[in-house]
Amino acid sequence: MKRETAQIYVMTHKPFPVPEDEAYVPLHVGRATWLREHGGEESPLLTYQGDDSGDNISEQNCYFSELTGLYWVWKNVQADITGVCHYRRYLLNKQGYMFTVPEIKTILNKYDIITTKNLQLNYSYYEGFGANHKIGYLDATEAVIEDLYPEYAKDFHRLVHEKHTYFGNMLITSKKYYDAYMQWLFDILFEVQRRVKVEEEDSYHRRIFGFISEFLQYVWIVHNHLTVYECMVGMLGEKAEVSEVKSCLAEYFAKGDYAGAKAFFMEARKARPDILMEASDVTGELHLCMEVIAIAGLEQEAYGTNLLDRLSRFDDLMQYCNRLNRYVVQEKHGEIEPELKLWFNEQEITDVAHHAAELVMDAAERKTGNER
Repeated sequence: MKRETAQIYVMTHKPFPVPEDEAYVPLHVGRATWLREHGGEESPLLTYQGDDSGDNISEQNCYFSELTGLYWVWKNVQADITGVCHYRRYLLNKQGYMFTVPEIKTILNKYDIITTKNLQLNYSYYEGFGANHKIGYLDATEAVIEDLYPEYAKDFHRLVHEKHTYFGNMLITSKKYYDAYMQWLFDILFEVQRRVKVEEEDSYHRRIFGFISEFLQYVWIVHNHLTVYECMVGMLGEKAEVSEVKSCLAEYFAKGDYAGAKAFFMEARKARPDILMEASDVTGELHLCMEVIAIAGLEQEAYGTNLLDRLSRFDDLMQYCNRLNRYVVQEKHGEIEPELKLWFNEQEITDVAHHAAELVMDAAERKTGNER
């Protein structure tokens, strides 16, 4: 009797701690572009399997993001059970650990597919997409589905105006389902690519087909009435891009240069609009950096001196903002911890800093309320 095989490919464009379980295989996505840009430079990435061998679309990674890896797995891997996740994001079992192969097999005896929890959106998918991307890409996708897969058109139109989706392009399923989904997905995306011209200034928005595919996974699953085992997603550390931005901001803070920090941060956010998302700024420290910059600038204008004249170490500034924000929240509820009150008085917090923290926490409270 043939032994059933399982391979979960971990999409990456950065060196990362590889899972000990051999079923999880690192896959360097966009490798063709990386090699061209680095000229064969030695890197831990070169020890990973790349998506540039066999039948591949590695060169299109800037438009397809991790989908160049999903395509490579489709065309070049024959494992009976096939899965994809990310170097920072993994599908987790109820105990909060990465799935083992025996667990996966047990689940797939009852369900067709394992993927993320169904995401509840604040707005319809169509509205949310239009707020962050050019809506013409999504309209073109619907037109292509009407032409190539008309049996899916009704479901696509209904679901795109509802408030649900799966996210992250993460799934584990049989190779039969995986191949069927990939055939359908790339038939649609390649045709959309033929019909539209992707002209985006930054690398984030250029990955348009990666974004669209997250919703298409939802459409495909719903239309085919697949039974879904929805699970938690584990976030292991923060994005390398976020760490790099924080490191640079720390240097500006150390020099007391809040204006330089602000200019750098605005450029970084323009290049990577996703860095402030919860999935990127997992510690919340980039948001605190924004608060530091705002307080320093306002204090300088009001008093001729500012926060960075008193504190300049990154960790000290993060602690300062965390404590100040906690103080503001407790003050609002009329109960302030004695230790926190003592800290507040010893720091001689300015009216400007106090008000800035109030605005930050009010915004956070409104966001939480909207998400309920």
